[in-house]
Amino acid sequence: MTAPEPDLRHHGDAEVRADGSGLVDLAVNVRTGTPPTWLRERLAATLGDLAAYPDQGAARAAVAARHRRPTAEVLLTSGAAEAFVLLARVVTARHIVVVHPQFTEPEAALRDAGHQVHRVLLSPDDGFRLGSVPAEADLVVLGNPTNPTSVLHPADAVAALARPGRTLVVDEAFMDTVPGERESLAPVRDLPGQVVVLRSLTKTWGLAGLRIGYVLGPAPLIAALGAAQPLWPVSTPALAAAEACSAPAALAEAEQAAADLALWREHLLKGLAGFPSVRVYGEPAASFVLVRLPGAAVVRERLRGRGFAVRRGDTFPGLGEEWLRIAVRDEATTDRFLDALAAVLGSA
Repeated sequence: MTAPEPDLRHHGDAEVRADGSGLVDLAVNVRTGTPPTWLRERLAATLGDLAAYPDQGAARAAVAARHRRPTAEVLLTSGAAEAFVLLARVVTARHIVVVHPQFTEPEAALRDAGHQVHRVLLSPDDGFRLGSVPAEADLVVLGNPTNPTSVLHPADAVAALARPGRTLVVDEAFMDTVPGERESLAPVRDLPGQVVVLRSLTKTWGLAGLRIGYVLGPAPLIAALGAAQPLWPVSTPALAAAEACSAPAALAEAEQAAADLALWREHLLKGLAGFPSVRVYGEPAASFVLVRLPGAAVVRERLRGRGFAVRRGDTFPGLGEEWLRIAVRDEATTDRFLDALAAVLGSA
């Protein structure tokens, strides 16, 4: 019997919105307590400018400076999701490969644009380590660190996928949750072929409702993607966020948040190690942890009954019903979650 096709349009917010009022949100990977006060004030200050059409100049320059690239190599988008749609519409490719498990929106956007998509499935048995892709692939998409596995691939391994005639798309939406953003290709400009890096301000700064992300890549491709956008695609408040979050003080705050996150993640992993039936594959590096356990679907529902929402894993190609993704939170929240998990597993 053929396994059902994963629901590529299911995302973590559905876990919270489905009768999820009052649940502790461990399903969405947005940093809690955000946006910070200073950023809220910066956004509020733009309200008096809403009568004028948005001007991207300052924001593009700030993002370019943050990644040490020319402004012509930066495209601001209405969230990283828009970037996937633009790439699906603009890039011409004969053999498209999406490396899974990963965020499903790139494949969904490609399929919606009429493309045939081939999947390369990484194995949990070797920690979802990045391997080779078909030589004939002329468009390759992968995440780093990858959602939902939380695995951070070495930059050298990712860069090795670049070659003449190939467009390599690297989704780095969670790279700012990694201290030092080690393994990022955002500032790298000398690889063969077309290398495109997507970034998001959603996760660290709590801006999912504002919709702001950006694309870094070769200037001709950036120009083509920009030509496919509607006029004024990014709002004035979102542009202010892009500029503000690229400033040195904001980058320092993000770095501290990433360092705190690393400690909280270690606390969660130590707690999970106390459950014999729960297994983590690979070395998590982002703001979430992927676990495998028997009866995960039932566990997920029982956790909801105890006040916690976690992300189902079966909507990611390459995974199944026995997988759950858990967002990293502060130690007190994690301890409450671990108590709930112990109660659920003890009653199984």
